[in-house]
Amino acid sequence: MATEGIEAIFLETHNWGRTAKFFQELGYELETSAGDGSGVLRNGDGPYLVVVEVPEGREPGMQVALKVPDEAAFRPDPVVDVVTPFEDTHYGTREMTVRDPDGRLWSLQAPGKG
Repeated sequence: MATEGIEAIFLETHNWGRTAKFFQELGYELETSAGDGSGVLRNGDGPYLVVVEVPEGREPGMQVALKVPDEAAFRPDPVVDVVTPFEDTHYGTREMTVRDPDGRLWSLQAPGKG
């Protein structure tokens, strides 16, 4: 079984409010905000954005998450370098990390087991 495209983009920022406002001006709607400098924004049926504020001394990062509809049916070919197997996340999904041939890390996201 293959992935089903991009499910989400995880963004780190130094200013949650400004970043949320930026994406809202581009057509995204705030779905949830944890009140701790993080939240989820959506724009139609496309990938959702998870934005998390990080300390000023840390370089903001970005991670793309590819959708895996069924973790049990997903068996990557050995050409796929699995860095970490599927693990529970604090936001209710299961996540695997893989490395592409150029060394970039990719997140594969499957539904939680609950």
